[in-house]
Amino acid sequence: MSVNKVILVGNLGADPDNRGAVTKMRIATSDRRKVGDEWVDHTEWHNVACFGRTAENVAKFCRKGKQVYIEGKIRTSKYQDRDGNDRWATEVVADNVRFLGSRDE
Repeated sequence: MSVNKVILVGNLGADPDNRGAVTKMRIATSDRRKVGDEWVDHTEWHNVACFGRTAENVAKFCRKGKQVYIEGKIRTSKYQDRDGNDRWATEVVADNVRFLGSRDE
């Protein structure tokens, strides 16, 4: 048995990029750690892809700074850059997106 499940609560770093049935967005999550006597903030950026009706709703209702709840799975794909080198991109494929915060945000 295996499980590929991701849950994120974070803020959009930019307006979503909609291209038809696919919408992509970048989500920032933050945590705070104590290092010695000081607290250090750390922000992690996540690439998220939505498809179908979810993609339409994200493109319509989300803007930079909006807080969202994401459920999905991790997907890694291989591609070649302009120089022919192999590269890998990891993203979260969202199955469920919930808009958090007030409607005015």
